[in-house]
Amino acid sequence: MDLAEAIQKDIWHPREEESSVRLPPYTPDQVIRLERVHKVYNTGEVEVHALRGVSLLIKRGEFVAVMGPSGSGKSTLMNILGCLDRPTRGRYFLEGVDVSTLSKNELADIRNRRIGFVFQAFNLVPRASALENVELPLLYAGVPAKERVRRAREALAAVGLADKERSFPNQLSGGQQQRVAIARALVNNPSIILADEPTGNLDSRTSVEVMEIFQRLNRERNLTLIIVTHEHDIAQYAKRIILFRDGRVRHDVPVEVPREAREILAAMPPEEESDEDLGDLEGGFSGLRAK
Repeated sequence: MDLAEAIQKDIWHPREEESSVRLPPYTPDQVIRLERVHKVYNTGEVEVHALRGVSLLIKRGEFVAVMGPSGSGKSTLMNILGCLDRPTRGRYFLEGVDVSTLSKNELADIRNRRIGFVFQAFNLVPRASALENVELPLLYAGVPAKERVRRAREALAAVGLADKERSFPNQLSGGQQQRVAIARALVNNPSIILADEPTGNLDSRTSVEVMEIFQRLNRERNLTLIIVTHEHDIAQYAKRIILFRDGRVRHDVPVEVPREAREILAAMPPEEESDEDLGDLEGGFSGLRAK
């Protein structure tokens, strides 16, 4: 039974009300700790409660998928985790530091040094090469040029793009652009990577390739990964799924047997064969239209 069926049949027990959740004491392996976090947006006379007392722990080396319908609070959660926004009430600890009390400059420093971001739209600089795009966080951090180039090349090699460092975004496929974005997220050796719909603009095969990179980074570097996705099959590559609804955590469960991207890629037909099959299919549709 897949995730969608499990939710529809309600075989998971809903999580306790957030107000009754009691977190264990802090330990050094807790990368993220949210304590009764609320986020309220004031839009004129209307108050929008985006998060309603969320309490949550994510430990070092976890691979977590966050899911939920539009308006469920998952994007607000990611903004707070990424230090792009502050809780209205409650506390957020990142590696033991209460970041909800930090200044804007301190938050910017944490974003640059401890958090790697991957976006659905890639967000690459069009006039910069792949290498230069990956160097950007290091440039902002004041890293010397020689060290920037060395680390950027290592990051590109880690995502299989060592031969594309001089290419510009418009010379790369969507999957290659997302790999550059992942390399950029990696280059500062962050504590966590936050990925917002990282496969949303990619085809099926390329999506699996991106998930293979994430799984490899999680396995080999013990990197903490948090992805937001609407896709149930993509969530199954993670080790834990958190489902949001109405600003609250409704389900928080381990994935008993995560999908293995390496194995799925190995079972897929070569790209050339897939393109040929698609051409045959399109030809068949043309024939039907002709009749």
